[in-house]
Amino acid sequence: MTDNNRREFIKKTSATSAALTIAAAATRNVHAAEDNTIRVGLVGCGGRGTGAAKQSLSVNNGPVKMVALADVFENKLKSTHASLTTDSKLKDKVDIPEERQFVGFDAYKKVMDALEPGDIVILATPAAFRWVHYTYAIERGLNVFMEKPVTIDAPTSARFLEINKDALAKNLKVGVGLMCRHCKARQELHDRIKNGEIGDITMMRAYRMTGPTATAAVEPNTGDLSELQFQIKNFHGFLWLSGGAVSDFLIHNIDESCWMKDAWPVKAIACGGRHYRDGCVDQNFDTYSIEYTFEDGAKLFVDGRTVPGCKREFASFAHGTKGSAIISTASHTPAKSRMFNTQVMDDKNEIWAYPQPEPNPYQVEWDDLIAAIREDKQYNEVERGVMASAVTSMGRMAAHTGQEITLDEFMKHDHEFAPNVADLTLDSEAPLKANEDGKYSIPMPGLVKKREYL
Repeated sequence: MTDNNRREFIKKTSATSAALTIAAAATRNVHAAEDNTIRVGLVGCGGRGTGAAKQSLSVNNGPVKMVALADVFENKLKSTHASLTTDSKLKDKVDIPEERQFVGFDAYKKVMDALEPGDIVILATPAAFRWVHYTYAIERGLNVFMEKPVTIDAPTSARFLEINKDALAKNLKVGVGLMCRHCKARQELHDRIKNGEIGDITMMRAYRMTGPTATAAVEPNTGDLSELQFQIKNFHGFLWLSGGAVSDFLIHNIDESCWMKDAWPVKAIACGGRHYRDGCVDQNFDTYSIEYTFEDGAKLFVDGRTVPGCKREFASFAHGTKGSAIISTASHTPAKSRMFNTQVMDDKNEIWAYPQPEPNPYQVEWDDLIAAIREDKQYNEVERGVMASAVTSMGRMAAHTGQEITLDEFMKHDHEFAPNVADLTLDSEAPLKANEDGKYSIPMPGLVKKREYL
C-alpha cells in the first residue's frame, strides 16, 4: 500500500481482480443444496442484521431458508429469532433450532460451519469484526452479504482488498450494504448525468441533519455489562468498532454522490464539535462539515448534525454547468430523484422525475445478489465498498484532526484502531479504556492530530 500512489493502487487492484475473475471461470460456484435451496446464516442480530435476514427471505427467485444465527448477546439473538418466526410471510422459510443458535465471539464460525459452500452468510456485526468474519467466509466458500461500512481505517482497508482476492479467485458472490446503488431512480439519474443532461458536475451537497441519535450518544456504563460488552452494545459511539457517526451514518450520502461524479475525491478538510451532551461518554461530534475535492476541482460538501431543535435535512444534490439534480430526498428511500434546467430546484424548472412508487433498494440489492448466485454472474462489490468506507474515514480524520487529509495520505496511514480484534473473547479487556471518571478519549482538532482520535 505504501509503495503505490492512489491511482496505481486502484489500477493494480482492478487489474488483479479482473485476472482472478478470468482464472476462476473454471471453478464456478452455484447454490449449495441439491434441492435448489439457498441456505442463509446471520452473524450479528441487531436491527440491520434482522432487516437483511428478512429481505433475503423475501426474494422471489427460488427457495431460500434461514438456518443459523449468531450474536454476542443472547437477548438480541432471541429477539431476531422471534421476529423471523412470527412473521406470517416468512416463518415457513425459517429453520433455526436451538442447536443452530450460537452466542459468543466464536459464534460466527459456528454459523458458517452450519452452512455449505455456495450458501450465504450475512455479516452484520460492527465493522471492526468485518475482515475477520470475511476471511473465514471465504475459507468456507460462502457467498456473502456484508453491511457497511466495510472498513474504518487504512490498514484494514488494505487488508480487506488483499483478502478479497481469494473471494474473486473462488468466484464467490459478495454484496455490500450500500443499497443506494441498487436504487432504480438513482440508477436512471446516474445514466442521465453521464449523458450530459445537467452538464459537468461542479458541486454536490449532501446532508444528514436529524435529531439526536440514541445509538451514537452514549450514556455512561452502569456496570451491568463488562466494558467490552458495553462498547459493543453501543458500537456507534466508539471509533474502534464502527468509525463513529461519520462512517456509519454519512457513508450513504457520500457514496451516492461520488457515484454520480464517477470519481473518488482526492482530499478533504472538515470541521466538527460537541455541543449539549456533557453527560455522554461516546467519541462522536454532534456536527460534522466535510469539504471533499475531486481531481478536477469539483467539490462535495457533506453536513451531518444530531442536535435537537434544528432544521432537519436528509438529502443529496448535484449541480452541473447546465442544470441541477436531486439525487435523493427524505432519507434513503424513496429517492424521488429529479432534474432541473437551472440551479433553482422547483417544479417549473423540472425536466425529469423518476415515476413513483419506486422499488425498495434494500430489497433490490438482495434480488440482485440472489440472481447473481443462481445465474452465476460475476458479482463482487468489495472494492467499491472499501473505497466508499475509506473516503468516508478520510473525512472523519480531517474533522477529528483539524488537518487537510489527502486520499494518498489516508491510504498510507499506519494507525489501526483494533489490531487484536481477531483475538477478542467475552473475557477480554476492551481495546478502548475509560479514564478514572468513566469517560473516553474524544477528538481534539489541532491539539491531537493522530492515532486514537482519527
